[in-house]
Amino acid sequence: MRFRDQRVFVTGASSGIGRAVAVEFAREGAHVALAARREDRLAEVAREIEGLGRRALVLRCDVTREEDLRDAVRASTGAFGGLDVAIANAGSGVTGRFERLSLEDFRRQFDTNVFGVLSTVQAALPELEKTRGRLAIVGSVMGHVAVPATSPYTMSKFAVRALAETLWYELRSKGVSVTLVSPGLVRSELRHKDNRGELHADAKDPVPPFLVMPTATAARKIVRAVARRRREIVLTAHAKVLVWANRYVPWLFRFVTRVAATSRSTS
Repeated sequence: MRFRDQRVFVTGASSGIGRAVAVEFAREGAHVALAARREDRLAEVAREIEGLGRRALVLRCDVTREEDLRDAVRASTGAFGGLDVAIANAGSGVTGRFERLSLEDFRRQFDTNVFGVLSTVQAALPELEKTRGRLAIVGSVMGHVAVPATSPYTMSKFAVRALAETLWYELRSKGVSVTLVSPGLVRSELRHKDNRGELHADAKDPVPPFLVMPTATAARKIVRAVARRRREIVLTAHAKVLVWANRYVPWLFRFVTRVAATSRSTS
């Protein structure tokens, strides 16, 4: 149990990767503070963690509100006596062709995916420095590659990647590791939400199931990477191929992306 009796703080812990990571840390022996907006969902996760014999703390928190995050981290350290790991996971997706989007769409995306991450890091970092702990920031493969009709989301994830890489240098001397998590297609509610964050549970996932990594698998890989203090982990084989192609044969990546976008627009 690599995280026996350590204290972990997870944002976006009510579903998807956040929920799976919280449970996986509990399996590895950690006590987990669960932060998200949906308290009923968090209560379910808390019961699962407590069933594993670990402590769980439910914290209603909106990452677009700095005071929520400060209060959540304060409550977590008060309950557990400190903080060893922080996972800045909460995120949303705003997509669509540029001409159909408003500035408000971009602001809303950055409020959650960029400033929400910044606020999480600022709130948790003083505690992590005390324990020479671990910070993980969940970005996306879209922080490495850009494709049509994703400009708000892609911009936000490029920004998150830049933040993680900068912090990796700055925090080394303080003993705090920074792990950037760049998932590809992982099972989550993200693809079932509209640009306003409204969940449409009955909506069909546009991605074939065989291309999607189960959240439990992703969580195991993430927790292992955090334990090893890795600088970055790219999840799913398809995502690794995309990153490699964009980096080493960009002309081929752009050609395939252009053809795929043209095909989609005419279908």
